[in-house]
Amino acid sequence: MCCAHIADALRRANRSDALLEVVLDLGRLPEARFTDNEVTLVDTEVTTSEIEYVVSRVSAFDADNRAGIERTLHRISAIRNRRGSIVGLTCRVGRAVYGTIDIIQDIIESGKSILMLGKPGVGKTTMLREAARVLADKKRVVVVDTSNEIGGDGDIPHPAVGSARRMQVPQPSLQHEVMIEAVENHMPEVIVIDEIGRELEAQAARTIAERGVQLIGTAHGRTLDNLLLNPHSRT
Repeated sequence: MCCAHIADALRRANRSDALLEVVLDLGRLPEARFTDNEVTLVDTEVTTSEIEYVVSRVSAFDADNRAGIERTLHRISAIRNRRGSIVGLTCRVGRAVYGTIDIIQDIIESGKSILMLGKPGVGKTTMLREAARVLADKKRVVVVDTSNEIGGDGDIPHPAVGSARRMQVPQPSLQHEVMIEAVENHMPEVIVIDEIGRELEAQAARTIAERGVQLIGTAHGRTLDNLLLNPHSRT
């Protein structure tokens, strides 16, 4: 079976709890990235047929070149060549980690809007998912899920978001419109949104706050100054 040798190498590594992602680039050796190091899985280069094998077993790639596996939290991101063919895949492991917001649960339950900052891969989305689950026990929560990374792939949200409702976004550029639609159509008390990165999304976030709805979101950056200096998110 195509890719079986890569899967077997992952199993032999026996470090699934520490696995962050698997990288498959055409013509290069497949790698596994763990929390503390990177490991070459096999000594044979990734082929076109192996990439096609993976692509055929995940959902369709959206405009942001992301796909998933139905009813899971895993994310598969594609790298394409100039002709649009997929020549690389980053297969990120998605996990539901319960209890990650314990240290800030009082702030989350205060009703105040919250923005979580951090570089990619530090666990922002994991905390966002847990916040949605915890708040949904007491309030009306709507998750605006642009890449299906919060609630998982497919039409049925992953149990990790609890009873929160989930609105999917047809393409990333429409994220701000779905944010406003969620408020206007579904009477949420809380909106949960991942990766606020464009000016229109920042404006939508301000509109939501002005309407008395709690907003819990994330953005890439180390400090608030980083965010303010980003011309795409400044408003």
